[in-house]
Amino acid sequence: MSEYFPYEKFRPNQEEFIRLVDDAVRKGENAVIEAPTGFGKTVSVLAGVLPYAKSLGYKVLYLARTHKQMDRVIEELKAISRKEPVRGVGLRSRKDLCLHQYIQTFSPDAYNAMIVCRNLKKLNKCPYYENVKKKKEEFEEVADYFLNNPSEPLELIHHAEMLEFCPYELTRKVAFKADVIVASYLYMISPAIRENFLRYFDLDYSDLIVIFDEAHNLPDQAISALSDKLSIHSVSRAIKEAEDYNEHEIANFLSIFMKGLENIYEEKLRDRAVEEAPIAPESIFMHVMRILNLNGKHLVKFLNEMIEVGDSIREDKIEKNKPPRSYVGRVGEFLLEWLSTAGREDYLFIISRERGFSLELVALDPSKALEFVRNLQSAIFMSGTLTPLEAFRDVMGLEAGLKKFPRMIKRENAMVLVARDVSTRGEERSLETYRKINEYIVEAAKLIPKNVGVFTASYEVLQGLLSANLGVMMEEEVGKKLYVEKRGASSKENDLLVKAFKEEAGGRGAVLLGVMGGRNSEGQDYSGDEMNGVILVGIPYARPTPRVQAQIRYFERKFPGKGRYYGYYLPAHRKLAQAAGRVHRGSEERGVVVGLDYRLLWKSVRKDLPDWMRETIRPVDMGRMRLYLKRFWANGR
Repeated sequence: MSEYFPYEKFRPNQEEFIRLVDDAVRKGENAVIEAPTGFGKTVSVLAGVLPYAKSLGYKVLYLARTHKQMDRVIEELKAISRKEPVRGVGLRSRKDLCLHQYIQTFSPDAYNAMIVCRNLKKLNKCPYYENVKKKKEEFEEVADYFLNNPSEPLELIHHAEMLEFCPYELTRKVAFKADVIVASYLYMISPAIRENFLRYFDLDYSDLIVIFDEAHNLPDQAISALSDKLSIHSVSRAIKEAEDYNEHEIANFLSIFMKGLENIYEEKLRDRAVEEAPIAPESIFMHVMRILNLNGKHLVKFLNEMIEVGDSIREDKIEKNKPPRSYVGRVGEFLLEWLSTAGREDYLFIISRERGFSLELVALDPSKALEFVRNLQSAIFMSGTLTPLEAFRDVMGLEAGLKKFPRMIKRENAMVLVARDVSTRGEERSLETYRKINEYIVEAAKLIPKNVGVFTASYEVLQGLLSANLGVMMEEEVGKKLYVEKRGASSKENDLLVKAFKEEAGGRGAVLLGVMGGRNSEGQDYSGDEMNGVILVGIPYARPTPRVQAQIRYFERKFPGKGRYYGYYLPAHRKLAQAAGRVHRGSEERGVVVGLDYRLLWKSVRKDLPDWMRETIRPVDMGRMRLYLKRFWANGR
């Protein structure tokens, strides 16, 4: 069983983990597994899955949320392949795996890049794709090389660029014969992407063993994949686009449709304090159907025509070397999707103030994105924060065995302190409260050596701390530079921020200020002195918006008595636990967590926290926090 485990020694419980996974895939069962940070989940799950998968020719699909997590899987496959032959490749979107300047310049997202790529190939306008056909023998040689040498996408892109091949086609060529394909969750939880993926590789669900890494992200990611939105700006641009292309009937339809939307906006969002409001799905069509005397059948036919016109517009724009988007096509696709989901209780239809104002189709049931799981050979869901496992299984609609492995962090290496006299509860937020919280942060940052992470319940709380002069206090009283996570920053900008923060660990240290549930409190690894302490400011409960309330009601109907817990409390507690977990990335690492919200002491919150937090938690005031921090670091360094 351990022939695919590439290291000399097992960490505690790794052999049991491997046996558990091996048993599940052989029986065609699913498993939900929680294992702590530093356990070595990635290599363990691969070692458990590969013997059976390779012996019977199953394709292993390893899914993660971020590129960093995907690259880590390739690193483990490299290690395994030095011991036993294993073929693996990392899939990215067309946009990430494209050298064509047109797509790099004009395609803002993966979906747009997919459409443009299809049209460029159809028009014979991609030299990289044409080279795949012209230099077939050389292309096959390169594909064979990567098939036998698992590589990160950047390595593959570099070779493809030198040889002027399409990196996307090269990746797909390797993936056809690979034992393991590493990809984003979207490859399976987005219905359209999933169907394209299976069709292209000629795969049936029963051919697959799927691993979901960091599975605590799945509920939010599934909701996002099943939801959609359309801004009034897109409708306005679609009208102009239709007029430019002499599609006067479409322009007239959309102009009348937009007037109806404006009427709904005035009625529902007249109160400036209201950010979003539920609407009846059919209400957005009433005005245009009445004016143009349309029935439902005519409406569907018209929207399909808009989609076809949109495809033609994109082709024309590619011919003219213009940005290849079509607003007419986009509006048609959205409205057809809206119409097809009308009447379903697992969707909420809202109008919001976003981008002028927008229509939003909000999915309420994440389990709908995983209905395909019942047709797989096996699915493994794993994370360090899935407690309680029964709740995760319920919410995601799974039939699966459950297993929780014990903590690895030694008791003497962990300490959790919770301030008894501060909170970010709505009624308690004030400049005075933020100043008091800042005093705790400053004192903790003085006593925690090197780098510290401060993760807040929301960007509103983050701004509250800054408005109470946290930056000035940090510089003048602590002498540590404050790095602030920016809302809406690109991945590249954020990576540079985190890189600079981590480098400070080699000197006096620094403080990273971000939000719970964000990419720096969940998707990042901080080893050694890169994060010796985490300060949690508040609990990231969602604002009671119509969509949050609708999900609570939906879960209450589906799971009587548990709606508020599943839809409101538990998601916040998991984000909190994830942020706290940044401080321990190995069993021997020492670190402290300081909770600046007395609600962390409440039983209803504590029961959802990891074992290592529950077992080491201590209530403190400012004086006791100083005392405990001094003792902890004096004993440990």
